[in-house]
Formats: sequence, C-alpha cells, structure tokens
Amino acid sequence: MMFTVNRYVLFGYTTRRDMPIFCMLKGMDAMDRSLSKGEMENLLSRALTQWEKEYLGRGSVLVKSDILRNMVIVLLKGILTPAEKELAKTKEGLLSIKKIRADLVESGREQLGELIEDITGEKVVNFYTDISTHTGERIMVFVLEDSLEKRWS
Repeated sequence: MMFTVNRYVLFGYTTRRDMPIFCMLKGMDAMDRSLSKGEMENLLSRALTQWEKEYLGRGSVLVKSDILRNMVIVLLKGILTPAEKELAKTKEGLLSIKKIRADLVESGREQLGELIEDITGEKVVNFYTDISTHTGERIMVFVLEDSLEKRWS
C-alpha cells in the first residue's frame, strides 16, 4: 500500500522490519485506502516523528500511537536533549524546559491538527499535551470530532 499525507514521506513496517506495510508516494491520500487500526496507528506515529524532525529539529527515540474511541493518544519517549536533562535537575530549569517545550508544540498546533486530520479523516476538536522532565516523555492527546474505532468494529 502507498499513501501520501500532505508533504510527509513515510515508511511503515510490521514488527518484522523486512515486511513493509505501506510507503508513501505522491498522488494518493491515506483515506483512499482502508487501513487497519494498527496500520493507522503506525502511520500516525511515523508522521509525528517526521513532524518532530522537521519542525523541532529532532525526533523522539520512540513514538507509540493508540486510537481509543474519538482520541488519538501518543506517547513520545526520549525527547529531552542531554543539556535539557542536566537543566531539569533544578526547579527553575525544569519549569523552563516545560514552558519552552509547551510553547514550541503549541506554535505547531495547527500543523499537528492538519496532520492528524489528513491521516484519520476526522477533525481535531481539542489537543492536550504534557512533558515529564523526570522520564523524558511527552504525552499528546488529540480529541477528534467522531470515533475512529467504529470503522473497525
């Protein structure tokens, strides 16, 4: 299967890295094909990783997306740089990292909403995010206009 989501070029794989699920080419939309829940979650994870690299300058070590009713829940691990880890040892540094990271993601909120809508076909009505400076993880929750799970039931 091949898909395009705006300008993002992604490659997805099963747990066996030698078996491609999909790759993205120009001219086809993700909604042109019927994706399984796992394929859509994989596509979301890879698209968010690509967005991080392009918009924030670096990607997470691990991204896991889950679809639950009308929500896309994303866990990003390994998001802090070594300098941020050192800075997070003080209360002032910790608060500074949280604020700067929140502002960065918030400034890309429109792009993120478009990205999720392009993949899922559902409008994002709310977006929540937080970062743990202790674990170096970020959680993102995209609340969609309608449930995605009914597609696979």
